[in-house]
Amino acid sequence: MKVKKKDIRSLTKDELRDFFKESGDKAFRGNQVYEWLWNKGAHDFDDMTNVSKNTRKMLAEHFVINHIHVDQMQRSSDGTIKNAVRLHDGLIVESVLIPTATRTTACVSSQVGCSLDCKFCATARLKRMRNLNPDEIYDQVVAIDKESRLYHNRPLSNIVFMGMGEPLMNYKNVLKSIEKITSEDGLGMSPKRITVSTSGVPKMIKKLADDEVRFGLAVSLHSAIDDVRTRIMPFNKMFPLSDLRESLEYWYQKTKSKVTYEYVVWKGINDRKEDIDALVKFCSYVPCKVNLIEYNPIDDGEFQQADSHAIDRYISSLETKGIVVNVRRSRGKDIDAACGQLANKS
Repeated sequence: MKVKKKDIRSLTKDELRDFFKESGDKAFRGNQVYEWLWNKGAHDFDDMTNVSKNTRKMLAEHFVINHIHVDQMQRSSDGTIKNAVRLHDGLIVESVLIPTATRTTACVSSQVGCSLDCKFCATARLKRMRNLNPDEIYDQVVAIDKESRLYHNRPLSNIVFMGMGEPLMNYKNVLKSIEKITSEDGLGMSPKRITVSTSGVPKMIKKLADDEVRFGLAVSLHSAIDDVRTRIMPFNKMFPLSDLRESLEYWYQKTKSKVTYEYVVWKGINDRKEDIDALVKFCSYVPCKVNLIEYNPIDDGEFQQADSHAIDRYISSLETKGIVVNVRRSRGKDIDAACGQLANKS
């Protein structure tokens, strides 16, 4: 019977050291291999040039490296890059490099499909097939960092977990990936340059606070009125705004870190005065900022971008109350790489 080999990147550094000791080798060999796997991004044991051929052969007999492949790369007219990333089992997710004049941001996926059911989002229509492993999330970042250096002449500066999937429904693996991304053994990025975006899972937001994470939190809000939000995001029935508010107050009390609200304004859905007033009130509960996001259609016509007057009313009302508000223009629309458009059309 053929024995299924273990993915070597599921081992900790200590477990790798123990493996070498048990194999009659020196423990420091585990450190070398760990550095190749994470810091140097080796995809094959034969890449590990300071490890003997016999050791590499022995590793290949016991383990595999389940690295990703960028199956297809699309470049937008605005410099945005979208990757269709093939996983070891043949499934595909998408990740995006978003360049601006001062930074390059990686937008990474955390699930194949999505656990939630937001009506305006193409990814939600795919349904969740599985969670991504920490190394699969990490590899997306490594690939985008290489593209940033190649096409924009600078290393990756920021990471947002805003691709396919609900990150807090893959909590353990997302946190492990961030641990690797921020570790000196990995990419050494500052957690302050990472934002995890959630549709709002109160129990898991509280867990983030209890775990004393140091990255930023964004909430995909879109309405501060329960029945409107439920129309847009049906899971709001299970996690109503009162529960979300309580979890965010808990988050701020524990972390002293501002929350970012991601908010799309749609014609005839959340563009009334009462919608604006409700958001302003919701923003009073914890220190926050608001990103008003341009809507990217997903072909069904139910959701349409609100007119500019509605956006201006939101901006005016928020700024009057001293709330920081930014308008985010979408990038990569010509390659379906913009917010809400990731759906593996390739």
